Amino acid sequence: MSLLSAMLVEEWRLHAQLFGGRRFAAFPAVMFVLGAAGLTLLGELGVARGAVVGGLHAVVAFLGLQVGTIGLVGRDAMRNVLGDVSLLVGSSRTLPISWRRVLATFLLKDLLYYAGLILGPLALADAARALVQGTSPIEVGLLWMTLVFAFALGVTVSLAMIAVATRSVIALLASVTGFVAVVVLGNVDPITFTPAGFYGTPSVASGLRVTGPIVVSATIALALFEPIETSERASRTPPLPVGFGIAGRTLREVARSSGSVWKVLFSLSLFGGVTGWLLVAVADAGGLEIAPGLAFGTLLGLGTFTTYAWVTQFDDPGEFDRYPLAPRTLFRGKLLAFLTLAIPAGLVVLAVAAVWFPPAELAIGVAILPAVAIYVYGVSATVAGLSPTALLFDVARFAVFGAAIALVAVPLVVTALIGSRYPTLAPVLGLAIAVLAGTIGLVLAEIAGQRWDRRRR
Repeated sequence: MSLLSAMLVEEWRLHAQLFGGRRFAAFPAVMFVLGAAGLTLLGELGVARGAVVGGLHAVVAFLGLQVGTIGLVGRDAMRNVLGDVSLLVGSSRTLPISWRRVLATFLLKDLLYYAGLILGPLALADAARALVQGTSPIEVGLLWMTLVFAFALGVTVSLAMIAVATRSVIALLASVTGFVAVVVLGNVDPITFTPAGFYGTPSVASGLRVTGPIVVSATIALALFEPIETSERASRTPPLPVGFGIAGRTLREVARSSGSVWKVLFSLSLFGGVTGWLLVAVADAGGLEIAPGLAFGTLLGLGTFTTYAWVTQFDDPGEFDRYPLAPRTLFRGKLLAFLTLAIPAGLVVLAVAAVWFPPAELAIGVAILPAVAIYVYGVSATVAGLSPTALLFDVARFAVFGAAIALVAVPLVVTALIGSRYPTLAPVLGLAIAVLAGTIGLVLAEIAGQRWDRRRR
């Protein structure tokens, strides 16, 4: 417990030093406002509470899956990224503490912080609406608890998959194939083994079904996970190869990093999986008919923010002062590398989705995806520059980023929800919104370099 308490204090110290104590402490309030606004909008659109709760569990589980991708960061990158600001992460090298104990404590610390900073405010935002509709306080508390479990499930499953993959890709593929075979051939409902299933039918038996996958995946992760050592040769990237440019250099950095370019496909596959689950399970529970092409194109496009994080993870803004390189050229190169990684991976996810959904209905997603991705790039570059992780708990930046994303995400989600009622209007309207957003993204990408160069200087 002493290590856990020290990590909690260190986490507060880190973010208070970076952003200011009051700004960091205000983060839950921002999450509450965003959650209340989104839930109110869904209520006005007539979305049933069951669909809202299912969607919340899916989004939180996905958030956990994304947090678990820390396993794709190599040991050298962990030292570079966390060494100066999260000293306890490296304590296993200097103190008689095992690496697995440090990792387990680090994950528990993250679970507590996310439960308080994000999941708690979301549950309270839903509680205000739920209590007015006659929902009992016990059910409101149950929602917060199951959201915490959903986050834990996402983190442990993601880290376990990465741990197995680092030992044997064949073993990972065999595990996934076996899971799919059990679900399909055994006619097993996987929802019953998730926190959403426990929320629907709370009991001792369902509780055991839910905690089982969390415990098993956490055990596998802690037993098998080892940070990948990146060799000096693999991690050494020439500064600016002649004729190769910023885009080529960035692609080589991502390819030589832990997880290589496959982590981009893995990340967007998570978005695709969550989208498919929302289209099937949540839509059926709420009696909704969501347009699959609009939904996949929108959510995959929004999910490319993780790709932006990958293409900027090794950048030091001061490094580029050594070269006669205009900031606009730098961000153009980053945009080219971003699109080279994100768009093919998104199209692969759409192609896989065509196995379950009508290809003709998914076709519009091919146009929506790149337009939304360009908008996400432009907003990210303008708000976060070359430090996208600063968005996580910097209240001011997060609020601006969230509002900018919502300006495009909300209209597109609404068009997806009304797609079945307006089969002609909804696709045209959705495509127009996406094209406008993509155009704005290109403009933002052009001005982002000069803005951040002025701010840094």
